[in-house]
Amino acid sequence: MADSLLNDLKLSLRLDSDEEDDTILNRNLIAAESYVKGAIGSDDGLMEGFYELDNVKQSYEIAVIALASSYYTFRSSGMTGRVNIVDMTGNSIIAQLRGKYLIEKERREADGSEHQS
Repeated sequence: MADSLLNDLKLSLRLDSDEEDDTILNRNLIAAESYVKGAIGSDDGLMEGFYELDNVKQSYEIAVIALASSYYTFRSSGMTGRVNIVDMTGNSIIAQLRGKYLIEKERREADGSEHQS
């Protein structure tokens, strides 16, 4: 999935990147994935496979790409001390995914099941 997300990120930013850009973009993707999963919930234990569910995967990837795009576009803000509002699209999708996460968690706790695809 990482190569697919990297290619989607390049497309969203309209970049024909070089090796240096790829390094920055990969770090932005890792940071974005970490942020999104931290904001929604972990995908281990009872919630294993949550981010691969049909009704979750595409929204999750869009949120990650939107946030990583913002990190790339506003990367100088960390050095200058300016504060930028990062990615209202990503925040909206994260809020929706939090709801799906809680519903799926309740369903799994009630069923005692692992996950449904």
